[in-house]
Amino acid sequence: MNDFSDKTVLITGATGDFGRAFARRFQMAGAQLVLHGRNADKLAIMQSEFPGARTLCFDVTDRKAIARAMAGLGKPVDVLINNAGGALGAAAADESPLDDWLAMIEINNAALVAITHPILKTMVARGSGHIINIGSTAGSYPYPGGHVYCAVKAFVKQFSLALRADTYSKNVRVTNIEPGMVETQFSLVRYKGDQQAADAVYANTTPLLADDVAESVFWAASQPSHVNINRIELMPTRQAPGPLAVDRD
Repeated sequence: MNDFSDKTVLITGATGDFGRAFARRFQMAGAQLVLHGRNADKLAIMQSEFPGARTLCFDVTDRKAIARAMAGLGKPVDVLINNAGGALGAAAADESPLDDWLAMIEINNAALVAITHPILKTMVARGSGHIINIGSTAGSYPYPGGHVYCAVKAFVKQFSLALRADTYSKNVRVTNIEPGMVETQFSLVRYKGDQQAADAVYANTTPLLADDVAESVFWAASQPSHVNINRIELMPTRQAPGPLAVDRD
């Protein structure tokens, strides 16, 4: 199914690199786009990039705003791409501020379930729909400095699999996309604007690009309705899970 002209696709966090790549890919297939962001100026730019797209401006940590936006959609969502999220900081757990931990839980987990809940209900009522969550290999493979980010992405993975357990008989599909290293603004946000630290993450290697992840998202969404892709884990060729750490005297 490569023709999405009769489908509405809602992308959260659409003003970021992933969101733009997803919007481009589904626009190519004729989808009716609903693009979410928290910055009105960035959304205005996206409207010019994606004529005909509808935009939703709200902060994903504002649950009342989420409820208003979901109630005001008007038309049913066929594909929900839960893309809003991110990491804050990369220091060791004992050196990280609690505010960063709580913010990551709020934007990656609490916001995701608050947005998913009302849309899931409408999908079940219609007997069709697809929820695509953007997870991370961090949800499977811990690493130094990952602590809460690894935990929130593990939540996304398990939430996705548990949704499958509840929806397999209701014709609602659920997929978790789990990318490894991707060169985007992710690291710049994580390092709170430190361009040098962000650039070092991708130095001297070949990471994935946002368009690579978009192809995986689109492929999962374009399968026949009787096919559910549970998980897709993708990494750059030059990245792999590492060995277990051992501290030696």
